[in-house]
Amino acid sequence: MVAPSGLGSWVHLPSGDGPLPQTGLLGIPSQPWAPDVRRTLGVLGAARAALDLVLPARVGAGATTLGALVRARMGARVVDRLVRPVVGGVHAAEPDELAVDAVAPGLPGTLKTSRSLARAVRSLRAAAPAGSAVQGLDGGVHVLVDTLAAQVTQGGGTIRTRTRATGARPADDEPGTVVVTLGDGSSVRTGRLVVAGPQVELLTHVLDLGDVALDEGADVRLVTLVLDAPALDAAPRGTGVLVAREADDVRAKALTHATAKWPWLAGRAPAGRHVVRLSYGRADESDPAEGAGRAAGRAGLGDTDALVAQALVDASVLLGVPVRDEQVVASAVVRWTQALPRPSARHREAVAAVRAALDAPRTDGARVVACGAWLAGNGLASVIPDAVAAGRRALGSLPH
Repeated sequence: MVAPSGLGSWVHLPSGDGPLPQTGLLGIPSQPWAPDVRRTLGVLGAARAALDLVLPARVGAGATTLGALVRARMGARVVDRLVRPVVGGVHAAEPDELAVDAVAPGLPGTLKTSRSLARAVRSLRAAAPAGSAVQGLDGGVHVLVDTLAAQVTQGGGTIRTRTRATGARPADDEPGTVVVTLGDGSSVRTGRLVVAGPQVELLTHVLDLGDVALDEGADVRLVTLVLDAPALDAAPRGTGVLVAREADDVRAKALTHATAKWPWLAGRAPAGRHVVRLSYGRADESDPAEGAGRAAGRAGLGDTDALVAQALVDASVLLGVPVRDEQVVASAVVRWTQALPRPSARHREAVAAVRAALDAPRTDGARVVACGAWLAGNGLASVIPDAVAAGRRALGSLPH
């Protein structure tokens, strides 16, 4: 595990660019009068945010959403300029759609004792283990995937890529066995089924589960650009930029300057070479490619070409440095469907129903478990412990 560089990140607003609080939580500043906060909020916005330190504890006490709480305690400018861009980048959702305890579990309780939102954020950050906020893998997350794949095959398992599971049912002729039907017409029989994606239809016939409505998430596309751009050596926007929804001069919702964020990657790149990644797609957009590649699409380019062309335009705006087509050494586009489910009240109710059905005692002896961001919430810090627990239940080392 490796830590990022420590450079701050920025936010792109209709009013201009500004740094995000380096000591904050989901954009909520722990030091409302800090220079980086004043630069982004302005003096009036920072002064309003600082009122949180003297407001009575009852202000915002009844708020159930993150947006309502921050707006009551620190003002609308903190929500619009800091929290909304961060929440949009992390959860692909609006602050007023998210329950406070779903996206910041310790915040409500800490707020009661701290009597200030800023102090509550400060306490949560101080209580977090050193380096726990963001870490990565030396070599990239694909190292984890490659390692897991190697362990599966070494253990005698088979990985079938590009093969969709279309259904699951108890075997009629063998108690304790589940038959999984695959998209190629074949089937697999197993006594242990792990559903790691948001495919509730695979669970409906093997669990006592009624109709549930998970959040559909966002259709996200990531565009990675490898650039020969010495002008980016100075990391003009730190580790990256989050984009306010109101900003209409770019289509991307976020940009990560990967070689500025991860020293291991910068150390493996030639002098002047940089890797940037742009993210497209919010939960309420039906087709991110249509939005991201609208201008390029009118020129008749394919989806990938359109996205890369738009990413160059957006990167130039967000980084404040012109990036030209001839500087592109390589590019890649990856699409994620049903990504970043919003932890809305409806989604949380659906997750609770699925977990209750999974925890119900079984009489046939089959072990059926589920994991993934659709159940545990977004981010590796949520997904990995939940997946480990699901794996243990599947193997029988924990009670079902």
